[in-house]
This record gives sequence, structure tokens and C-alpha cells, in this order.
Amino acid sequence: MCAIVRTKVQSYKTLSTKRLINILLLLFVGIATVTAQVDHRIYHIELGIDGGCGYYVGDAGRRIFQNVREVYGLYFRYQFDRRWSLRAKGMTQRITGYLPDGTGFADKSKGMWTNRLVNVDVVTEFNFLPYGKMRYDSRISPITPYIALGIGVSTHSSFKKVSGYLPFIVGMKWRCTEHLTVHLAWEHDVYFGDNLENISEYSNTYGLNGANVMNMDVTGQLVAGLAIAFFKDKKVCRTCP
Repeated sequence: MCAIVRTKVQSYKTLSTKRLINILLLLFVGIATVTAQVDHRIYHIELGIDGGCGYYVGDAGRRIFQNVREVYGLYFRYQFDRRWSLRAKGMTQRITGYLPDGTGFADKSKGMWTNRLVNVDVVTEFNFLPYGKMRYDSRISPITPYIALGIGVSTHSSFKKVSGYLPFIVGMKWRCTEHLTVHLAWEHDVYFGDNLENISEYSNTYGLNGANVMNMDVTGQLVAGLAIAFFKDKKVCRTCP
């Protein structure tokens, strides 16, 4: 009788051990499967639109966000890795200010002028956090602040004049889905001259261009953008995720 009981106990222990091993194997396979689904590849290209409000600072306006007008445009971004990207943008902006008083100063009583700019620039962007959409990797952030610096060219005054400028940008990106990105950014553009107004009295009135950076015109924009991401890295192998 005792031998039968011992045999049953040993069989039970053996069965329990097998069940435990099977459970551990299932857990291991499950973890491996989940890990395999972590896609470390990057979407390199984004195409998007921007829209918001802009301002002008110069002889006819001395403060940022004074006499704001609409801005809108399109952009292309190429992401090299999760920190660095290159962005090309085309944007149109309407600027306005007060007419001159005859001595080179603005006079609010004389009404206002307006001029349209068409700008194209290329900037290098740096993300402060490793940026992307990764459900299973806490090291990758779907939200990051970023800065950008580059160079651009503007045509204005009914396409009769061309001016270069330096764009500086600070902003915030959010990869809200795998393919959809939104951002909010403030851009400050410093021009290589003093002629955005298309009014001779305001154009380099005191001959300081090239000698005094404070004499250069400035524009800025506060915009929100929406982009579609595509062109992901190729798989390392056929069976890789």
C-alpha cells in the first residue's frame, strides 16, 4: 500500500514539474514574441503643412506679435536618426506696419502698408529626446522639444526683391500615431537687409546695412503643423519585424 502511495506522489511531482516547465516555456515564448514585435526601424520622410500667425519687426514695427497676420506653408523633413533631421519648408507670410511720417519713422495716423513674402528655407533640427513611436521601448519618446537653425531666401514686393535670412526655431513634436506627427513651433527670422516694407523711406534709411545687425528686418511665426510619416528602414532580414 505504501509503495502505491509513493508511486502516486512521485507521479504527481513529475506531472507538476512538467506543467511548471511548460508554463515557463510558454512565458519565454510569449516574451520573445512581444520583444520581436518591437520595431526599431525609423520612418525617414515626413510631408506636412503649417499654419498660424506671423509678425514683422523693423522700421514700422518695434515689437514681436504686433500687427499679426496669417502664415501658411508646406514642409519636407528627412529624419537621419532619432535625434537629427533636415527640414525644407516653403511658406508665405503677409506683413504689415504703419506708413512713414517723412523722416523715416512710423506714423500711426497715416494708415498702414502691407507686403507679402514667399520664403524657402532649409534647417537642421535637433531633438532633445530620442524621438519616435515605440510601445515597448520606454527609451523612445513620442514627444520631444527641439531646436533648429538654417538658412533661407525670401522673395517679396511682388517678386521684385530677394532677401536672405537666418531662421531660428524652437518647438515641440508629438508622434501621436505610427504615421501621424503634429508640432507647435515658434520661428524667428533675421534678414540680411532692411527692405521688407517695399517703401523707399524705410529701406536702409540711414545706410547702416552691413554695419549694424540691429538695423536688419525681422519676421517671426507661431505655427502648428501636421505631417504624414513614411519610408521606413528596410528589414534586416526576411523574418525580422
